Amino acid sequence: MKRKHKRLVFVIIALVLLGGAVGLVMSAFEENIVFFHSPTDVVEKKIKIGKRLRLGGLVEEGSVERKGTRVMFRVTDLVNSIPVVYIGILPDLFREGQGVVTEGLIKDGVLEADEVLAKHDENYMPPEVADALKKSGKWDEMSGAVKRPGPGSGSGAKEEAK
Repeated sequence: MKRKHKRLVFVIIALVLLGGAVGLVMSAFEENIVFFHSPTDVVEKKIKIGKRLRLGGLVEEGSVERKGTRVMFRVTDLVNSIPVVYIGILPDLFREGQGVVTEGLIKDGVLEADEVLAKHDENYMPPEVADALKKSGKWDEMSGAVKRPGPGSGSGAKEEAK
């Protein structure tokens, strides 16, 4: 074999090994990346059962049910809502009407969460949640508040997100 052919074989083998390594890294990233979705995204895209995802929105008023350390609640973007089941201790700032981001597996239309994150002060809304609410038309840019219909008014009276 000539010297040029040996170099060419070496370069080809190196490129094949490099391509294999890149393929393995990309495969690992694909399996471990968790994408953020709003409840409307989950409903419209029909997310596959058993898929890991991050769901963000507001804790729906009147939806929290506690049975020991098992908590069931609904996350809403004021258009659609998704039921969530979580076993464990919730963050101190978790309550109805507040912004929340949950992470877990979706099974039979219910998110089985293994992590629940609540906002950290009264003025904070997770960026993903605020973006989802803006997309649904339920966010007021000027006040940084969620638009909610007032009692008996049917119109978009604004109430600050707590």
